[in-house]
Amino acid sequence: MDQTFNAVEIEVGFHPSGYRIDKTASAMNRYTQWNIVPGRGWCDPKPVCFHSLPPKGWFKKDRFDWDEIHVLEGVPS
Repeated sequence: MDQTFNAVEIEVGFHPSGYRIDKTASAMNRYTQWNIVPGRGWCDPKPVCFHSLPPKGWFKKDRFDWDEIHVLEGVPS
């Protein structure tokens, strides 16, 4: 099992319940909540504030490809 982190430790990462943190992205994409839909994957992002994010259980990523909104189910790119 991959190591999980607290939200305050994440520069770029995701939470399995449908959240992303990307502090390298534009302000609208910095903290987002996504719908996870079978067959469509992660879709329909909405900006949220940092305080609405789950505090624990985050996975770190190197980066997200914001040009590619449709993402493989359960594995944000």
